[in-house]
Amino acid sequence: MEPIELATDGLVLRAWQPDDAEDVFRACQDPLIQRWTMVPVPYLREHAEDYTGAITRAAWAAQTSAPLGVFDARSGELLASAGLVTLDLPNRHAELGTWVAPWARGRRVAERSGRAVAHWAFEVLGLRRLIWRAEVGNHASKLSAERIGFTFDGVIRAGLPAKAGGFTDCWHGVLLPGEVCDTPPAWVAPGGPGARRARAFSNPPERLPAGACTLRALRLGDLDDVVATFRDPGTVQWTSIPLDYRPEQGLDFIRVTYPTMWLRGTGAGFAFADADDRFAGTVDLRISPTDPASAEVGFSAAPWTRGKGYTSDAVRAACAYGFERLALDRIVWRAHVGNDASRRVAEKVGFVVEGVQRDSCVQRGQRLDGWIATLLPGDL
Repeated sequence: MEPIELATDGLVLRAWQPDDAEDVFRACQDPLIQRWTMVPVPYLREHAEDYTGAITRAAWAAQTSAPLGVFDARSGELLASAGLVTLDLPNRHAELGTWVAPWARGRRVAERSGRAVAHWAFEVLGLRRLIWRAEVGNHASKLSAERIGFTFDGVIRAGLPAKAGGFTDCWHGVLLPGEVCDTPPAWVAPGGPGARRARAFSNPPERLPAGACTLRALRLGDLDDVVATFRDPGTVQWTSIPLDYRPEQGLDFIRVTYPTMWLRGTGAGFAFADADDRFAGTVDLRISPTDPASAEVGFSAAPWTRGKGYTSDAVRAACAYGFERLALDRIVWRAHVGNDASRRVAEKVGFVVEGVQRDSCVQRGQRLDGWIATLLPGDL
């Protein structure tokens, strides 16, 4: 297969040449490229020289991949890498992959170049399927793929090789002929809800003011307070927290539960802390898997902080974050009938109680009636 050149939307895509090695070396010093791709770390000049020389020539000759550099059509500046990172011509499918140089970010280069490669793959090579894989947490890559038209159906466990050995979870998208979007779908278009959400989840949880307290990420130093809160009789009575809550469960909650929600973009979980930054409780928004503009709020308060107004301040701040940064349209609160303290918090924040749902709450295998309330942006 002969190397090709594509011109589209102010970009030129062409096979790498040895003269590109210095720019590739410079781009691949970027921490994000090293974090989210399989480039060697540390990335040396000989890696760039091999890639733009012998590796590229061999790939095109063997028809096993189609590596392309992406350049500004006017200046010739290197902007990105885009191409078919694996290619199976006999079976007519391939994987599309990109990275973007740090100086070219914010210009939708991965989307624009990826779209050009997809058109070429379907219309010239006659492929019948393209895939796009991104490590869970790489929201920017997933967003670019969705703008092109790739459909993602969930997380593939151990779907990508990890640099440290073994495998890591990934998102797996598929694009078929006729599905390339020359205009991004509204949800993921610039300024759209999905784009705003991807931007939020692309960064670690930030500290947020919340009245008399602060929202922040959980940390290991909170462990004793987390365990004490989740062993408290009031917490146990009204939640589904496991009985006789143990420190190892607290460690899993701090290290895995909230961080995984954030990486996958399925929800946002925070600790709220007092003026001395001591743990005072938790609040989280869990995005509905069937209605991406809706989420359910959950919260718990450390027993030594109750009655100080911290919980309502924290829930109000978390819901504001959900509307503003996660592009939610609706937040749901549920509680077992009789949990008056939780209801007071919800109503103070602005939730409108809609009624009782019979057997809607499950607590340790038992179904219980539950109150349900909703919060819309104008209610906060």
